[in-house]
Amino acid sequence: MPELQRLHADHAPAVLAFELANRAYFAASVPDRGDDFFDQFPERHNALLAEQETGNCAFHVLVAEDGSVLGRFNLVDIENHTAELGYRVAQHVTGRGVATTTVRELCHLAAVQYRLHTLRAATVSRNAASQKVLIKAGFVPAGPVDPAHLGGNPGTWYQRDLADAISSGC
Repeated sequence: MPELQRLHADHAPAVLAFELANRAYFAASVPDRGDDFFDQFPERHNALLAEQETGNCAFHVLVAEDGSVLGRFNLVDIENHTAELGYRVAQHVTGRGVATTTVRELCHLAAVQYRLHTLRAATVSRNAASQKVLIKAGFVPAGPVDPAHLGGNPGTWYQRDLADAISSGC
């Protein structure tokens, strides 16, 4: 069974493999990370770990039994008991409830472990699958996103109050 793990240094090779294998798939629905992301991956991974140590972000990976990464689930800009949720899952596991289940798990972690009260997530308008995941995980539309936040693409903010995440386990 896949396990949600906090990002650590040993995840770097599996995260890079995940990003490379799914690059074209991701680029169809979210802005591409660009060649520099892959060329400078070790430095970027170390920078994420350093940022995580500050407490401003909490990065997670969904790891399969074989050690491969099935998804990335991140809490960024943690401030005033609020954070922004970002996630991406491998193409070969889409449509199986993996994203929804893991977003629910992360909502519970956000409330219990990180003591957050609210999560926000932005999706580009063309990413209907992500919008569906957020709604199934208890998020509601909360208004338009500044396109600059999404690489120039129009989109919508979704928000979830985490008050019930402690008692419901999701």
